[in-house]
Amino acid sequence: MTAPETRSPAEAAEAAWPDDAIEVARIADAWGIKGWFKVHAHSADPQAIFATRRWFLKPAENAIPGKGAVPGLLKILSLREHGDGLVASAEGVSDRNGAEALRGARVFVSRTHFPKADPDEFYWVDLVGLTVVNRQGETLGEVIGLLDTGPHAVLRIQPAGLTAPVKPEQERLIPFVSAFVDDVSLQERRIAVDWGLDF
Repeated sequence: MTAPETRSPAEAAEAAWPDDAIEVARIADAWGIKGWFKVHAHSADPQAIFATRRWFLKPAENAIPGKGAVPGLLKILSLREHGDGLVASAEGVSDRNGAEALRGARVFVSRTHFPKADPDEFYWVDLVGLTVVNRQGETLGEVIGLLDTGPHAVLRIQPAGLTAPVKPEQERLIPFVSAFVDDVSLQERRIAVDWGLDF
């Protein structure tokens, strides 16, 4: 009979899943033979993933339950850009087999570790859920996501009065540019736009 593994209160607190966890990347595959692995960040400018060495993991959505369990917490030893992606090494992952076991894992970090955004810059995750109103005071709906078109982002808005899930053709799409967006207030959870109800 073996004794159960015990962790100190400090270790347990460190491994606790943060309430403000945001998915920022996925582990793609092993890289080399010494435990390094490839990481695909969800952002073209992955500052948040570089801001902390504590990554919280969840298995891929299509993972088979009970097969190849993914650790809940990964302590990153090294992280760097490589080609069009990132490569990383972590504590306890010392060979290719260990790195391959992480394939498909979803990487989350605490929102508190995100670098402070510049004035007039916003993280997409902070815009989702905000109410969108126009200059006439009419409520256009709620932001349910964004699209990256290359030159700029586009707000995906679920029109007021419709319940989720809405069909793509029912969404309002508003370019997230100063020509159409008058103001963003995270405190009031509101985006003011120059956009008509009939657009």
